[in-house]
Amino acid sequence: MCVGVPMQVLSVEGIAARARGDEGEALIDLTLVGAVVPGTWVLTHLGQAREVISEEEARLIGKALAGLRAVMAGGDAGGAFDDLDAREPRLPPHLEAARAAGRSTG
Repeated sequence: MCVGVPMQVLSVEGIAARARGDEGEALIDLTLVGAVVPGTWVLTHLGQAREVISEEEARLIGKALAGLRAVMAGGDAGGAFDDLDAREPRLPPHLEAARAAGRSTG
């Protein structure tokens, strides 16, 4: 399973950045997201910044990851997914557009 980890950029040097997340600091590659400034939140995977995200999105993802770690350790997720429980499921935009147009994949 691939898991994206939110990290906040601390400093930038060319296409690399020093960033901090729940697991500590790391050097990350910025090639896929382009120029960012310190303070920017990015979603990372295997040392690569994949997407610029908001601070709120970073907080929600971090909370969900903490819930998953708790469950994997035999505990309870607690309120890690309250934001999802409080709303109806949503399709990605391209699938919602297909559904609204009456198309299906089956």
